[in-house]
Amino acid sequence: MKTLQVLGIAALSFAALFLIAKIMGKKQLSQLEFIDYVVGISIGSTAAQMSADTSTPFYHYLISMGVYLALDVLITLISRKTFKLKGFFKGMPLVLINDGKLLYENLKKSKLDINELLALCRIKNYFNINDIAFCIFETNGEISVLPKSHATPVVSGDMNIKKEHPNLSIDFIIDGAIISHALREAGKSKAWLLEKLKEKNAYKLEDIALVNFDIQKDDIAVYFKN
Repeated sequence: MKTLQVLGIAALSFAALFLIAKIMGKKQLSQLEFIDYVVGISIGSTAAQMSADTSTPFYHYLISMGVYLALDVLITLISRKTFKLKGFFKGMPLVLINDGKLLYENLKKSKLDINELLALCRIKNYFNINDIAFCIFETNGEISVLPKSHATPVVSGDMNIKKEHPNLSIDFIIDGAIISHALREAGKSKAWLLEKLKEKNAYKLEDIALVNFDIQKDDIAVYFKN
């Protein structure tokens, strides 16, 4: 009986955690700001304790997670209205390099040392700090880098090269299954797709891993499982 109770409460805590994560949004899946990290880890540990503790009523834990959720929503709303409170709860970006000069005091405020800064720069593909005009330490723990003019990558616009406007492709078939709504969005029929597959020597859906539709070319690309 005790085992069934633990299984039931664990399933309930999982469902509650999933629902709260959905409400909080995808920011919990990306690089977290400080307050998001605190709320996320608190709710997670509460849900884990709820699944194993049978001596405390489960709704006490649900109330606790609800309070964390409410506080997160409240802080988000307040931060949108008040700039100073946003800086307090979520932190503010720090300029670490300004016009090529290292701002050591800001580096200390960021709790980074020189080696950590250099490592973050290398992750952004800047191996020489002399190539950086501005570097900003963001609230999610990442850096944004604006290179000096001599280190800026050459793009097609610099060479007066005109390129076609990029468009998103649409997946018509994934793992052998036809995506009907994708066909409707593209204004194509299943008969049109099957005819195109024949042109590509693709006769069996079960052999197809992916079919990609290029809007500009009005054509498909077929990727087989083998």
